Amino acid sequence: MTNDGGRANEPTSYGLQPPIAPTVPPQSLTQAVTPAADPAVGRVLGGRYRLVSRLGHGGMGTVWLAHDEVVDRDVAIKEPRVPDHVGERERGHVYLRMQREARAAARIDHPSVVTMHDVVVEDAKPWIVMELVRGQSLGDRLQEGTLDPREAARIGLAVLGALAAAHAVGVLHRDVKPDNVLLGRDDRVVLSDFGIAQVEGEQGLTETGSFVGSPEFIAPERVLGQRPGPESDLWSLGVVLYAAVEGMSPYRRSNAPATLQAVLSAEPQMPARGSGAFGTLVMRLLRKDPAARPDVTEIRQTLESVARPPQGGPGETRVVTAGAQAPVPVTGAAGWVPPVLARSRPARYGLGGALLALAVVIALIVANPFASGGGLPSGWGVRTENEILHAKIAVPDEYLRVEDADDGNVTYYDPSNVFRVYAERVRPDAEAEILAPTPAAWKTFYRKGGDNGTEIKDAAVTTKDTVVQGRKGFETVVDYTDYSASDDDAFRYRWHELVIPDSGGFYLRLRVSMPAKGWAAKPGEEFYGTVVDQLVLEKS
Repeated sequence: MTNDGGRANEPTSYGLQPPIAPTVPPQSLTQAVTPAADPAVGRVLGGRYRLVSRLGHGGMGTVWLAHDEVVDRDVAIKEPRVPDHVGERERGHVYLRMQREARAAARIDHPSVVTMHDVVVEDAKPWIVMELVRGQSLGDRLQEGTLDPREAARIGLAVLGALAAAHAVGVLHRDVKPDNVLLGRDDRVVLSDFGIAQVEGEQGLTETGSFVGSPEFIAPERVLGQRPGPESDLWSLGVVLYAAVEGMSPYRRSNAPATLQAVLSAEPQMPARGSGAFGTLVMRLLRKDPAARPDVTEIRQTLESVARPPQGGPGETRVVTAGAQAPVPVTGAAGWVPPVLARSRPARYGLGGALLALAVVIALIVANPFASGGGLPSGWGVRTENEILHAKIAVPDEYLRVEDADDGNVTYYDPSNVFRVYAERVRPDAEAEILAPTPAAWKTFYRKGGDNGTEIKDAAVTTKDTVVQGRKGFETVVDYTDYSASDDDAFRYRWHELVIPDSGGFYLRLRVSMPAKGWAAKPGEEFYGTVVDQLVLEKS
């Protein structure tokens, strides 16, 4: 941003005198001129910027196409737009926010951040002058159809670079969405509109009583009113990547409250059009816990592996050995591989040569990493839970363990958010209304909607008796729809549970969560079988 000697509340460029203005607008701009009925067209700001036409508008203002008559170039100018009912004090806050946008963006040095040229203060409000990026927004591009993962990864890399540069100087964007990602010439990608950016140390200017941001692209911690951080922008990047390959945010609902509720509670499925390392990364970016999201380095490595895969034949696969930190990119027709297959080279080569659903079956037949009697599968580890569960549970090494000692349960989270393992040790208690360990009790419970009748809906429940390590128990399979899901968003999920009574009235309840339909359903059942096969119960 330039400052050519202007005093307080003066345009920064009055000291520069433009050449004699032509009587006819430049030929390159004549077709963009707004009809003469718009009185603002032709207005000159700061003695140099002639307004040519309106380019668009958003919540914070109108963007104009203008011509800088000093250096003879086209620019974009953002004019603050404040509703008439806003009082003078709040109006001043908005103008301060606009000036802060310019200061914040000017501090960010990155080719994927719109360059700020100038700030002109006229009519007691700041007009922000920035470079003109010719092209369309990612939002406009998605109206034409979805992107393939490679192109989405290329765009994501540029946005990630812009965010990393902004975070390095203490700036949060807070409104990363497709409409703010501009696709310019020569494959340039630019992140625009730092209009609601928050600079550390400059608190309070955006808190005017309204929620700032686009609901379907905001992080859950912001919905809860918590202080956002760089991880919040990375969540939004994850939603943008999801939308790039699926066409829309996974949290979009018919109204804002429902959308915000989805952000807090909905667990989206793996994007069907963006599998492999790309899809796994997206699901990790959408973790509810900010601390569980991958960092910039890991995100960059994964996106680079997708955007610029190694050269080779159509079925080429590159496998990283166990313990390595680099992602596992898969090219050609192969898609995402369940975590239990992640380290199985035969399984990966089987998956790489055919349609995903069929390939998973072939891989299971050939590699059979779930087979019982063959010991612990490669890449799995035994978690000793004698204190809480009086048992040992085997899960993949990369699964994150979360303990609730007060309620006596443990959850293991799949990094790709496809499967989940939950276990608890329960003692029936009439006062606490804990369900008895009988098939009939659990079948009735789930058919009525689970906890308080508002946990799940449209449940299909089956049970069967089983024996584990000589102890009688039963299994329950629940296919359901999330209670809060709309009819248009009725994904089917599955809980496959095992209940084993113990001495003293206790019982162990083990649940594996998985999709109920699609290509991941069969691997999910195989995964459940492996967890049960490797379960070790403490002697009663």
